[in-house]
Amino acid sequence: MMRPADRSLLVYGDVNFMPKQDNDVPKQNNEKDIRGNDHQPGLLDGLLIADFSRVLAGPYCTMLLGDLGATVIKVESPTGDDTRTWLPPEREGMATYYMAINRNKRSIVLDFNDPADLRLAQELAARADIFIENFKPGGLKRFSLDYDAVQRRNAGIIYTSISGFGTAQGASLPGYDLIVQAMSGLMSITGDPDGPAYRSGISVFDVITGLHAAIGILAALNHRNRTGEGQHVEVSLFASALSAMVNQTSAYVSGGIIPARMGNAHLSVFPYEPLPTADLDLIITAGNNGQFSKLCEVLGLPELPRDPRFAHTKDRNRNRAALRPLLVERLRTKTASEWFHMLTAAGVPCGPINDIEGGVTFAREIGLNPVVKVGTGDDAVPMIRHPISFSLTPPRHDLPPPALGQDNELIRAWLSQTPPATGRDLKQL
Repeated sequence: MMRPADRSLLVYGDVNFMPKQDNDVPKQNNEKDIRGNDHQPGLLDGLLIADFSRVLAGPYCTMLLGDLGATVIKVESPTGDDTRTWLPPEREGMATYYMAINRNKRSIVLDFNDPADLRLAQELAARADIFIENFKPGGLKRFSLDYDAVQRRNAGIIYTSISGFGTAQGASLPGYDLIVQAMSGLMSITGDPDGPAYRSGISVFDVITGLHAAIGILAALNHRNRTGEGQHVEVSLFASALSAMVNQTSAYVSGGIIPARMGNAHLSVFPYEPLPTADLDLIITAGNNGQFSKLCEVLGLPELPRDPRFAHTKDRNRNRAALRPLLVERLRTKTASEWFHMLTAAGVPCGPINDIEGGVTFAREIGLNPVVKVGTGDDAVPMIRHPISFSLTPPRHDLPPPALGQDNELIRAWLSQTPPATGRDLKQL
């Protein structure tokens, strides 16, 4: 259930988990540019992206690229991207889900069943540097917007296809993140050992697939810069899921072990989970022998690292049932906030379990400057800042998420220009 944001709260409850500091931490300068950033072109300035994707993976990918300077034209059907209707929550009638992944784009509505609109879609594909889509595999062929058709007119195109399960035997399967979480095995390792399987709190494989798509696009662009050749980039939620489960899939593929649900525990490391204190749980992640020794020193248990049962990571992992109560007994003598300050000062990784408000607030407190106003004047909206900072070419946060078809007239006029105008021309209109 959503609740209004209370900006007076720092983190979970009324406990201040900020480490004590003598001086305020300076904010990370996400906008720094030694040459002045007001007119600094972005890293991808001059590139045109024809964004035929919908929902999450594709739009997240193209937003990140748009933040880096690419011109992104979001092509929508007359009914619009599905996420426009995914509300509440909303801001002035616009779904915050849609807003989260659609800044720095221009929107045009094209009905592929209308011959004139279809010609405009094909013209856009012919002018683009990058084409991205997440239709069912083969679904764009009848509109001559598949890779082969687009590549014939635009040899240098970086054509990016996102699917759920690839283009072979899984081509007909619907590509929904929750289904992929279930079928990939993620849900089988998420939740308590004796409880039901759970999904991730976000559409994690959609997000990761969007990142993989961005990596593929940038790699293909580098190849094109060297050779002049475009190519077809394909990513799928299922392949991304297997890659993203890293140690868990490796445990099976390389070790013959089928991982199971362990709650918040880690398969290979202990302590690496929430542990109870006098009031709240505190995440403690002592991932190596040095960190474990520091933890034990702060807890007043200096003998534990010398105990053969707990001397090394593999020993602690195998004997976690014996080690956990020894740690918990001592942790229950102080509050989570007290332990947080003491352990952090000693270099032991730990942290509270914040809600989303607490996470954003903590990012502000440590100088990450996480929220940025996108747009100007009354149209400006607060959004989470692009996650990468650059010393010379900072990301831009210029255009707020567009209304459906907001740029119809502009883009239609641009596509009708003869000889064809460039993406840079469109960006300056």
